[in-house]
Amino acid sequence: MKIKITLFAAFLFCQIFFGQEKDSTAVNKLSEVVITGQFEPQSIKKSVFNVRIISNNDIQNLAANNLADVLNQYLNITVSPSGTSGRSTVSLFGLDAQYFKILVDNVPLINEAGLGNNIDLSQINLNDVDHIEIVEGSMGVSYGANAVSGVLNIITKKSSKYKWEITASVQEETVNNEYSIFEEGRHIQSLKVSHTFNKNWFVSVGANRNDFQGFLSDKNGVNYSENDGTRGYRWLPKDQLNGTALIAYQKNNFRIFYKFEFLDENVDYYNSTVQSGFNSTLGSYRYASDKRYLTNRYFHNLNATGKMFSQLNYNVSLSHQKQERNVEDFRYYLATKTEANNVTVKDQSMEVLYSTGTVNNFFSDKTIDLQLGYEFVNNKGYSLVQEANNILTPVRKTLENYDFFASSEIMATERFSVRPGLRFSAQSQFTNQYASSLGLRYLFDKSIELRASYGNSFRTPTFDELYSKQIFDGHFFTGNENLIPETSTSYEASLKKSTLSGSGLQLSNTLAGSYLNVYDRIGMALIRFNPDTGNPEYQYVNISKYRMWNFSTMNQLKKDNLTFNFGAALIGISQEIKNQVFTSDDRFLYSFNLNASFSYTIPKWKTIVSGYYKYNGKTQQFIEGASSYILSEVSPSNWLDASIRQNFFKDHFEVTLGARNILDVTNVLQTGTGSAAGHAGTGEVMLAYGRSYFLKLAYNLNL
Repeated sequence: MKIKITLFAAFLFCQIFFGQEKDSTAVNKLSEVVITGQFEPQSIKKSVFNVRIISNNDIQNLAANNLADVLNQYLNITVSPSGTSGRSTVSLFGLDAQYFKILVDNVPLINEAGLGNNIDLSQINLNDVDHIEIVEGSMGVSYGANAVSGVLNIITKKSSKYKWEITASVQEETVNNEYSIFEEGRHIQSLKVSHTFNKNWFVSVGANRNDFQGFLSDKNGVNYSENDGTRGYRWLPKDQLNGTALIAYQKNNFRIFYKFEFLDENVDYYNSTVQSGFNSTLGSYRYASDKRYLTNRYFHNLNATGKMFSQLNYNVSLSHQKQERNVEDFRYYLATKTEANNVTVKDQSMEVLYSTGTVNNFFSDKTIDLQLGYEFVNNKGYSLVQEANNILTPVRKTLENYDFFASSEIMATERFSVRPGLRFSAQSQFTNQYASSLGLRYLFDKSIELRASYGNSFRTPTFDELYSKQIFDGHFFTGNENLIPETSTSYEASLKKSTLSGSGLQLSNTLAGSYLNVYDRIGMALIRFNPDTGNPEYQYVNISKYRMWNFSTMNQLKKDNLTFNFGAALIGISQEIKNQVFTSDDRFLYSFNLNASFSYTIPKWKTIVSGYYKYNGKTQQFIEGASSYILSEVSPSNWLDASIRQNFFKDHFEVTLGARNILDVTNVLQTGTGSAAGHAGTGEVMLAYGRSYFLKLAYNLNL
């Protein structure tokens, strides 16, 4: 702890020292424009919220194909991949993906289990992304249910300065030390074409294929016939196809666009158990009972912005989305390498009709603005649940909410602005919910910005928490239709200092702190022992508590062609977990994280060299043991990416060469995982498949 305090003291000293540099307001810099949480697009300096931006340049430097490729590097964010399901989800401040909302152009993105939350990051393609905005903290007033720890908003491209813009690329990537052109590694191809017809009309279409051939590690692949537990893959093979289309029209103050996205994904699961059989036709044979997860998503979004009654600004979105996952079970014959007895069943799906809209600019006096808005959600869920005697039963439910919210921004002085907000949510399944917020911003002399905010929000139970069932062979895990929404309260404050020296050196230093408290947290708990069988029975209940405080610093230095970023965070988390029999300790457990990145451009050679580093400190949590909760510890890890981008032939041809996970992280140790057997043991947490190398070739034609 002394080392951590010393580091933060050093950061603070550096900020004070750099603050002595000469400030300048004579040079007008182009401010970054942000959208998330704003009444209308505006400069990041005017935003009451702290908005972090992931630029398209960062996405290109990382050769990132999906959102999981990008978020590994960012402070307070943890990406949790699964080699057994193929999914990658995100957590912020120790709260998992159920509390973090992912949007595309201000519209929450669907998955087969929910809307905006629990999104598989590997399913979000970045082929047409302009930039990404992240706001930490409660955003319940602006974005409704489940925006508890923050929101991530993907802003897509909707215009071009060129008449024709064509981009085609191929990317080849190793998976650890496994690679071949067709059978191993990761193979990505993409194509995007956009056309500006005139000053009013713009269209674009794109397609992207991501072929991940899986990672064997200590496994022996699909055609291995020995029953020793080593058949299959350590990371499952996955094949994704994404398609996008956009048509946009703009005239004067009116703008409308329609966006369509499509996802088709196949994930192959190969059973490690090899079985033997005999019949008169085949004789003796060996086979495995395998399965394939088939996912597809359709995303439609129609958005219109403009003015009415000559003054009021409106922004309305109407979206229809559907994501469905089917499971195909089949028998794989190892001798003939063929499939048989294929049976496909619908496993999970979610279909949503969604609309949101806002109106603002009610007053001619620019010192005050009022925004009124609504959000309507009709959510049809489907899940195949397993009841007693292995009977599969479909569950179909419709969840609806009708929300209305109001927010005001008051410029009390030229320097001081206040932003209160309130949301009312009428729920079909739960009691009506409320969210409120209060944001403050004050601009001091010498480019110092102070922001503070308070917010309370709510998280509604997921479809699985309400309706799931797994009842078989001594297992009893069920949902609970009587669950109530979780509620939360958060407080945040930040101080930002921007400095421009006479030599052209630009500095930006931010200190921030936050506190979050979650009430009635939902968890799986032991509810009783069956009187007939003696087996334990578990159910989701509102039983746990969660508290978090965070202190962080983010710093950026720009000089000529060099950009350098450095950040650090100290997080304390307290969780009281109950299972109706015993309760965990609720003391605060601490973790320390830091990240750094640099980008350097060599104009003469048209070369960009970049590197991204992140340190994930030791984390602790309580896990259920045989007779009590045991303190489990996950070892620290380091992540480093680097790349070189080189342009040729008048910038038409671009080559990116780089490496991910240079420090070769695979699994990290976790203590306490054997505690259920009556003693603490050590296991491993799967983080990555090790060091990989990539080569991306892109052709750009702009006319």
